[in-house]
Amino acid sequence: MFRYVIRRLLISIPILLVGTFAAFVLVASSGDPVAALASKPGVTKEVVENARHALGLDQNIFVRYWQWLIHFVRGDWGVSLALGQAQASVFDVVTQSLWVTVRLVVGAEIIALILGVAVGVLAAVRQYSIFDYIATSAAFLMFSMPIFCVAIVLKNYGIQFNNVLVSWGLKRWLTTAGPPTGGFSGSVGNQIVQYTGTFLLPTLSIMLISFAAYSRFQRASMLETMGMDYVRTARAKGLSQGRVIFRHAFRNALIPVTTYFSLNFGAAFTGAIVTETVFGWHGMGTVLIDAVTQYDPNMLMGFLVVTATLIIVFNLIADIMYGFLDPRIRLG
Repeated sequence: MFRYVIRRLLISIPILLVGTFAAFVLVASSGDPVAALASKPGVTKEVVENARHALGLDQNIFVRYWQWLIHFVRGDWGVSLALGQAQASVFDVVTQSLWVTVRLVVGAEIIALILGVAVGVLAAVRQYSIFDYIATSAAFLMFSMPIFCVAIVLKNYGIQFNNVLVSWGLKRWLTTAGPPTGGFSGSVGNQIVQYTGTFLLPTLSIMLISFAAYSRFQRASMLETMGMDYVRTARAKGLSQGRVIFRHAFRNALIPVTTYFSLNFGAAFTGAIVTETVFGWHGMGTVLIDAVTQYDPNMLMGFLVVTATLIIVFNLIADIMYGFLDPRIRLG
């Protein structure tokens, strides 16, 4: 198992390098960081050329990428080149924003995965039952709704729920306009109430969409696995239904869901961008939107490298899970 993990890790490194180079080429060719400076009245051509030389824009793309990579690995991600943010550290901005988004995405994905797998297994075991029809209908309903629509609906219901609490003489509970700037304070009970009220709606927005996908994948995979010869053989030997399901079918049925979970993590980050915008969270979505609209190449590269790294890491985790779920994979 250790050698299998090392092999997968060594394969991930060149993939990340190729991905960062492709991102660097795309970002470098999509705009000119000194264009705003050159358009200012009174700025001479010499000043513009000096600025290009200071940023290394007068060198070829391979030299620029190599210099960027060396600084990036050392932790020097550069500073923001957007107007009004010239001294903002890309590393500080990206890491702070990443922590905001990770708290939303990881929690939502873990909850969605657990509930989706449980509902999918139960729907497969009780195929064509009332529970199966309800779960299928709910999943297709979530599939048909874009995430921004789910977020807006939940936000409106949250506002109405807060209004009801106020009419009863209570404080507002659900946060619909970003987390508190000063953090959570008060007793442990108050902090729990503040924490759940802050994270409930945006986490639920991301979780509902992913839950629908996981439950459908798990149901289809479980039904296919339960029709395999080795499952029928286990039943013919007189094993109980619970042992057949969880000892023989469930483990193999998790492999397709594990694949989808690793691939869906990047999509969840994309959904988080929309969710953050709706609920006023200043996470990676804010970083991406500002970097694109103001063409901030250093900030764009910071965002792209972090998201690419997360996707590769979760694909690596999926590969490791394959090895645990099916020993034949790590021996191949």
